[in-house]
Amino acid sequence: MTTSSIRTRRVPTDRLTVQITELRDEGEPVVFVHGNVSSSAFWHTTLPLLPDRYRPIAVDLRGFGGTDPLPIDATRGLRDHADDLAALLAALGIDRAHLVGWSMGGGVIMQYLSDRPAAVRSLTLVNPVSPYGFGGTHGVDGTLNSEDGAGSGGGTANPEFVARLAKGDRGEDSPVAPRSVLANCYVKPPWRPEGAHEDAYVESMLTTRTGDDHYPGDSVASTAWPGVAPGTRGVLNCLSPLYFRLDELHLIAPKPPVLWIRGEDDVIVSDTSMFDLAHLGAIGAVPGWDGTPAQPMVAQTRHVLDRYAERGGTVREVAVPCAGHAVHLERPEEFGAALLGILTA
Repeated sequence: MTTSSIRTRRVPTDRLTVQITELRDEGEPVVFVHGNVSSSAFWHTTLPLLPDRYRPIAVDLRGFGGTDPLPIDATRGLRDHADDLAALLAALGIDRAHLVGWSMGGGVIMQYLSDRPAAVRSLTLVNPVSPYGFGGTHGVDGTLNSEDGAGSGGGTANPEFVARLAKGDRGEDSPVAPRSVLANCYVKPPWRPEGAHEDAYVESMLTTRTGDDHYPGDSVASTAWPGVAPGTRGVLNCLSPLYFRLDELHLIAPKPPVLWIRGEDDVIVSDTSMFDLAHLGAIGAVPGWDGTPAQPMVAQTRHVLDRYAERGGTVREVAVPCAGHAVHLERPEEFGAALLGILTA
């Protein structure tokens, strides 16, 4: 089966209308959740990898793709997205599903698991955001650098990148053009998606709604370095450790099996992330650095999953060499094999 078999439709739920892409109506449901500044289009080459016994479904989160662009209440962390996912599955008549989440989508499905463990058959985390959010923490236990969450949230976005998203820039004349970010950050150079696929991914990125209620969200000034703290609305704020953190994931019951698969050369979710202001400060790219340590994102995820395993859960970590943030695009054979392994566990 190929991507030509994929169909798209919008599903009304009791929260909003969600756009999904799917291949078939029968089989064990496997639900794919995309990351920030993307949409379900980033899963289109993955869906056909699953055998006929599975029903793959890729969703667009609110404010991305063809799903209703409702505002995001960041004070709920990723629960707006997790609750939207629950409403979609209820509308589709699905009571238990395998969940696959990439980047921010990994955080969404971790939140879903935390709130509804009995509804999850398995959890696959693909280069996931740390269980302690993005930015503004140090140590494997996600200790806040500042009480106000400074160094995370809407004020940490590159304003030129946001502007280029808003105007639908499809070019590559700047390092912060969406196409450049895709080629240099989403995947590991020199690998690039084949031309038509790359164009589709850029179009997917450009579906991102921008502004205070969406990407990147609002922000407030902080007396702590780097001078910005999270606001209460929008995408980057819902990822702030001030609002999103999963300190008690190891306590849930039942505990479905977890696969954590990541590219070893990811520059977005990393212990030295090129999107973490603390790391950028340490290398001189952001002025005035006061010694605030970089967020150990990978080490934090390992810490949380180790605790999950110590309490009886099953966890498998797969680190793929020479791959970046979108390991499912860069190394589809290895990703597909690992995914089938957790689905049949």
